[in-house]
Amino acid sequence: MNSILVTRSSMPDYEEYCEEIKDLWDSHWLTNMGVKHQQLQKELEELLDVPHVILYTNGHLALENVIAALDLPKDGEVITTPFTFASTTHAIVRNGLKPVFCDIDPISFTMDPAKIESLITDKTCAIVPVHVYGNICDVDGIRQIADRHNLKVIYDAAHAFGVKYKGISAACFGDASMFSFHATKVFNTIEGGAVCFHDDSFVRTLNALKNFGINGPDEVEYAGGNAKMSEFQAAMGICNLRHLDDAIECRKKAVERYRSHLEGVAGIQLNPIQKGVTSNYAYFPAVFDETVFGATRNEVMDALAQNGIGARKYFYPLTSTFACFNNAYDASETPIALNISRRVLTLPLYEELSTDDVDRICKVILDCKK
Repeated sequence: MNSILVTRSSMPDYEEYCEEIKDLWDSHWLTNMGVKHQQLQKELEELLDVPHVILYTNGHLALENVIAALDLPKDGEVITTPFTFASTTHAIVRNGLKPVFCDIDPISFTMDPAKIESLITDKTCAIVPVHVYGNICDVDGIRQIADRHNLKVIYDAAHAFGVKYKGISAACFGDASMFSFHATKVFNTIEGGAVCFHDDSFVRTLNALKNFGINGPDEVEYAGGNAKMSEFQAAMGICNLRHLDDAIECRKKAVERYRSHLEGVAGIQLNPIQKGVTSNYAYFPAVFDETVFGATRNEVMDALAQNGIGARKYFYPLTSTFACFNNAYDASETPIALNISRRVLTLPLYEELSTDDVDRICKVILDCKK
């Protein structure tokens, strides 16, 4: 029986990609914002309905750079969530800022706005919420709090490419939104990422920060790094954009099949269907309540592995518990995030996952129930 991976990258036909990169052998222009880069940037600005998209070699450097571009005070505090991938927290810390961890909503797994204001101090300078599993944060609630306290908002939208809330692209919320185009995402450029925003003044700063701080042939304005997207990455993105709708539709069918098996099963909490949100079907998390279901998350994961099926404890552990922070944070201060992190399992989900494979996965899960 074939193994089922937790994810599998979407790719165009080999011939399509070869055709897209063919002219690079004529131009020999492989990086530094070439023709492919410029084309993908314009296509994304149109698709995401945002005036500015700056492309990066990966999403992490995109997030680091946009935080740097805001020129926040070096002793500043940034309210964020521990229920996220390492990149979110590390991007804050690597900018010399202190993360302050806010607990999450137990249904959407996103930052709970009701718990933000109690964390605000005179050092708070920004909020970095995360759209988790494609679930959109309470953007209205967060905006109101940020406006009251004059705080910047940068969304980690790594999971939310193509998602809309009340018809508005996820790229449009906050002062800026970062997307990841990693190989495992709904849309990929092999590795890659982007920052989306409305403020025209960010364009010069972000373009400089990702290119060694260079803003002209003889001008180096910032101590920047190198985070430019290559032409080969951009070409993969151009190809994958052509098939994005089909890829999301395939994911939707797999999600609906999962729900047909697992919806309403006692002891299993599924990802919510958010009102007003157009989903990208990025992930399929399931949260297991051992006292009701009769098996722990880890036992379900082991059973899947024994049957050649990959699953992922995503997100576990909380970023606030990482060894690199030397016990500086107390995970018990975000009890909902801690509880979910110990019980959540993301199940296989990708474009080519068949309904037969979903049936097989669900059978193994349901066989664990006691």
